[in-house]
Amino acid sequence: MTPRLITLLAAAATLSGCTIIPRTVEPPTAALYEAGMVSAADPRASEAGAQMLRQGGTATDAAIATMLALTVVEPQSSGIGGGGFYVAANARGEVETIDGRETAPAAAHPQWFYKDGVLLKFPEVVPGATSVGVPGNIALAAKAHAAHGRLTWAALFAPAIKLAREGFAITPRLHAMLKSNAKVAGFSAEGRAMFFGADGQPLPVGTVVKNPALADSLQMFADQGAKAFYTGPNARAIVTKVTTAPVNPAPMTEADIAAYAAKDRTAVCGTYRAYRVCSMGPPSSGATTLLATLIQLERFDMKALGKDNPVSWHLIAESQRLAYADRARFAADADFVTVPVAGMIDRKYLASRSALISQSGSIAKAVAGTPPGSEKLTSAPSPQLAENGTSHFSVVDRAGNAVSYTSTIESAFGSGIVAGGYYLNNELTDFDMNPQLDGRLVANRVEGGKRPRSSMTPALVFGPDGRLRLVVGAAGGATIPAQVIRAVIGVIDWDLPVQDALALPVLFAPGTETVYVEQGSWLEGMIPALKALGHADVQPRALPLKANAIELRGSQPWGAADPRSEGKAIRE
Repeated sequence: MTPRLITLLAAAATLSGCTIIPRTVEPPTAALYEAGMVSAADPRASEAGAQMLRQGGTATDAAIATMLALTVVEPQSSGIGGGGFYVAANARGEVETIDGRETAPAAAHPQWFYKDGVLLKFPEVVPGATSVGVPGNIALAAKAHAAHGRLTWAALFAPAIKLAREGFAITPRLHAMLKSNAKVAGFSAEGRAMFFGADGQPLPVGTVVKNPALADSLQMFADQGAKAFYTGPNARAIVTKVTTAPVNPAPMTEADIAAYAAKDRTAVCGTYRAYRVCSMGPPSSGATTLLATLIQLERFDMKALGKDNPVSWHLIAESQRLAYADRARFAADADFVTVPVAGMIDRKYLASRSALISQSGSIAKAVAGTPPGSEKLTSAPSPQLAENGTSHFSVVDRAGNAVSYTSTIESAFGSGIVAGGYYLNNELTDFDMNPQLDGRLVANRVEGGKRPRSSMTPALVFGPDGRLRLVVGAAGGATIPAQVIRAVIGVIDWDLPVQDALALPVLFAPGTETVYVEQGSWLEGMIPALKALGHADVQPRALPLKANAIELRGSQPWGAADPRSEGKAIRE
């Protein structure tokens, strides 16, 4: 490592407000792929990332630029007012993950969502400030850039600043979200001025919206580094908005924001049919739910059964039910509670869970098991939570580096509070609002400094030859693991091109007796067959689905975006 490189990395660490151990940024290597690629939920964000690749940037540079651009053009879903998970690999298949999940203020406590001794309901909390956690995406970006960036920090902000300064058109999806979530989107004066007309209605599709406040914020972070987000005027603006909110003001402090740190986490990996699958560990429930579902299915010949067979989807439902039951019982922030991650994906344990699954009948009641390491845990299971304000993007560069990054502000338009031109998250509602069940504390209860459990499942899949095969993730709350499971099975078991795998319908079985199938899909036609296999309650539902992926075959990247979304994959 050269002295200049050490100096640059040390400076980046200081700016991020985090403790970062300088690591060598590898020089450009011979191309492994004919082109790099970015797949995101909005083509303008995909293009921002692709610009970084064309300038010689790494997959990490492109992923950060994509996240920043999504802050502008997809304000309902993700961005710098929220947090995310970053799962990355190099050409040697070495995987690392960074946790940029939001944290509760130090003053938070298990009764955080009580008022006058009464537990509040979600609509009483959102919009409002009680739901806001300290954002983590900028710290995550700084940490990742210090380790794996090649372009300058400021260069990554240029596309997003241009979009915010010069304007961007309201798309049909954004318009629909403004219409269906008008109370939250227009909660603050800034949101109303930006996206609503004098008549109180959302601005029409195609209207060009400018966000100079966000452009100014992004320029400040570009010029001064990530520290400018966590201290100074931006931190004071967040605190002022949260502590003086007209609904449920909360005691967040500048010290809470300054103390935030993105964290290196150990990737959680397992094997499915000789493919290595890696994703995010706690506070995400993604890796354990994904791997448990897949490994429990391994003894069944999913390829022979095929995608058009109701038995295939019955087996997926049964395996999901068991995996989601364990998720609800054990998943939380491992810095605060014991999460038996190794036990939850232990193959011997999962073989015992798989033995509960039958091709000809359904488990009467799916309950959590006792994975190794969980024997002395006393927490109660948690309910499933809704979540819609999320976005996923997948990136590969020519040198073989890959990033799977999921970013979120939790619900559509988050808390509804706007600071510095961006929406602040409502991520604290991803905690269990009721801290007890049947007299026992739940693992995912609110505590000061804690990170709420997440469903986000940014994943990497490596083939039997050790080469990267799939970069994938999704948005849609608790359905996220189910969407990724569907994609992995589609590619590995059913040998579908990745775009066709993302087009497959989604079945969601969240640990209860109810099985949801995607409304309007051909799975609805299988409802009678699923009921005949023992699923008494099968319901069609409009699920919040939005996935993005890149498949690698030989030297070619093949990008895919969920056909239900406005997403697009763009080659550099």
